[in-house]
Amino acid sequence: MRAETRHQLKQDAFSRVTIDAAERTAHWSVEHRSTLLIATVAVIVVLAAGIGGWYYLSMQDEKASLDLSVAVRTMDTQLRSPGAPEQPDFPTFTSAKERAQAAQKQLQAIVDKYPHTRTADMAHYFLGVTAATLNDNAAAERNFKAVASTGNREVAAVAKSALATLYGQTNRVKEAVALYQELINKPTASVSKVTAQLELAELYHSSNQPLEAKRVYEQVKKENPGGEAGQLATQKLTELK
Repeated sequence: MRAETRHQLKQDAFSRVTIDAAERTAHWSVEHRSTLLIATVAVIVVLAAGIGGWYYLSMQDEKASLDLSVAVRTMDTQLRSPGAPEQPDFPTFTSAKERAQAAQKQLQAIVDKYPHTRTADMAHYFLGVTAATLNDNAAAERNFKAVASTGNREVAAVAKSALATLYGQTNRVKEAVALYQELINKPTASVSKVTAQLELAELYHSSNQPLEAKRVYEQVKKENPGGEAGQLATQKLTELK
């Protein structure tokens, strides 16, 4: 089997596992965004792992991506009922906290071992996700900021969106609004303009600013006539009345 074929098979397998698992790790975030955003993150991981300016970094990235797939599987591992016996061949955790802590160790190992890879950026992102799960907002913010400052626009945009969500959940509305506006003005494939707009509108709604929420939903409706986003905006506008 040719080397590039083996590499593609690894990437395809990693993509399937990561997308399936990562979609279910974002329950701490805004509900309507989670599946689209986290699935997009998983795709970015796969693409980033295969892009390297140097052979060494490319190989390091491939190794790191395999480790990341293991960590994401840990984040998705089933929880067993209290009092249920542990099964050696079927790893489980007793709580979401225990599971998040186990994943954090694996993710941190990736960051430490492969610090200059793009996969390490994604490990930082998921460290933020697990920190948020553990209600460690300071660590979540630190990791999301680390990713947001990277040179990869697509990955950085995902981190900025997650950071904005975190700010919104911790009553730092002004900072969240600024990040969403930045994403609206400079959209990417990973976080589109309409995604950021809907997030911003949801933030305004949850922070008791219905007029601002209405303004954003009306803009989404106008810019996306007949589309799914426009329909969602119409529904939200009805709820605001």
